[in-house]
Amino acid sequence: MDGTTTPHYEAGDIAWTMTSTALVWLMIPGIGYFYSGMARKKNALSLIMLSCCSVAVVSFQWFLFGYSLAFSKTGGRMIGNFENAFFRGVLDQPSVGSPLVPDIVFMLFQGMFAALTPALAIGAAAERGRILPTLVFIFLWTTFVYDFLACWTWSGNGWSFVMGGLDFAGGTPVHISSGGAALAYALVLGRRSGDQKDFRPHSMSNVVIGTCFIWFGWFGFNGGSALSANMRAVMACVVTNLAASVGGITWVLLDYRHDRKLSVLGFCSGAVAGLVAITPGSGFVSPASSVAIGFLGSVACNCAVRLKHHLKYDDAFDVFAVHGVGGIVGNILTGVFAQKWVAALDGTVIKGGWLERHWIQVPYQLADSCAGLSWSFCVTFLILFIMNKVPGLTLRVEADHEQRGLDLAELGEACYGHMDEKEAASVNGVDDSMDYGKPSSASQVSYSDVSVNEIKVGSVSTLGLPLSPDQPAKRLPAGLQMTSG
Repeated sequence: MDGTTTPHYEAGDIAWTMTSTALVWLMIPGIGYFYSGMARKKNALSLIMLSCCSVAVVSFQWFLFGYSLAFSKTGGRMIGNFENAFFRGVLDQPSVGSPLVPDIVFMLFQGMFAALTPALAIGAAAERGRILPTLVFIFLWTTFVYDFLACWTWSGNGWSFVMGGLDFAGGTPVHISSGGAALAYALVLGRRSGDQKDFRPHSMSNVVIGTCFIWFGWFGFNGGSALSANMRAVMACVVTNLAASVGGITWVLLDYRHDRKLSVLGFCSGAVAGLVAITPGSGFVSPASSVAIGFLGSVACNCAVRLKHHLKYDDAFDVFAVHGVGGIVGNILTGVFAQKWVAALDGTVIKGGWLERHWIQVPYQLADSCAGLSWSFCVTFLILFIMNKVPGLTLRVEADHEQRGLDLAELGEACYGHMDEKEAASVNGVDDSMDYGKPSSASQVSYSDVSVNEIKVGSVSTLGLPLSPDQPAKRLPAGLQMTSG
């Protein structure tokens, strides 16, 4: 015996944290589908790919030095050090987050937060940002923005943590930071070309599927932040679901007041707004307080979305309006509604918020929010400005590529390739559904350069008129017999 003792870990806590890790991972393709559905069809696949690539790029950065910069035990108030670079010393020692969970489990869980955050931010660059520079940006942004804010908020040495700021699951490191980055990205890239009336969601089913993945994964996002299978984790899940539900209904009613329609997109946006607003306070507030947070967060984000149209900046998917504004509102309301008894469900001691006459808590939350937003916006703007000057890292696609769509121009693939080919064939008068051989040279159509966005359904050449003087007219399939727009 060497006299050393093996740390005691709770198997249930490890199991819950690992399960939560998988739930947070599922949110990332959920973000991709959410953004994909809100984009035009010609850009849908690129957004799904970028979300998935965020996992790959950040996982590698987390291994190199990201985790060490954010959570090294001997780090400073602003940023950690390289003590745990290449995952050195990250195995079976107690983690920064909990003595009952080993370091390697905590590292993996926090790595999913780091991968998810830039996936949120890059939504502002949708439909006009080049893919390769975006991947470089994700690596740099995680290093110079996310790792700093995670250290401030969650490291035992971070200045916000030492000050007394309350942020259970990422109001500042995840949502305020991604919102600030999205605003900077949108301003640097400029507005999308084309008629704004065309910037409508192409697939509401994708938006709903993405929302479901996000909502489902958020139970691990907030509940897993307890790092333990205990009553505080249960309470975090309860308030998370309540805030999302209230937020979705609130947004629908706000939109109905203006448009007299019950909007599916409005419900999805409101649910996400409620989830964002409850995130910092999910381990500190009661169910009754979460109802107020979901309502107020949804109202604030809805107003921010409407204000965007007056400010004339093109944040494609309202990342700043939902995540930036929602994160700030959630941080402030955490200072109002935080209660000692909720935190004490797992033995954590806090002084509470305004409900318990701890008046300084809201100023703490404001200081943390302002610092996080300022750091994210300014550093992101600087990163993008420098990248735009480097040959080969120009941020915006060429005008003809933007018109064609990023899927074909940057990836060479379409999100709905088989469907597009069939539609292109039908529009051009080719019906090979029963032809198992090679089409004749007279009717053969090349699909390699055809995008469904470039096919003018309803134009003269597709209304059943002869395509040539000696070629008889062909009726369109029922699905394509539509009135010209």
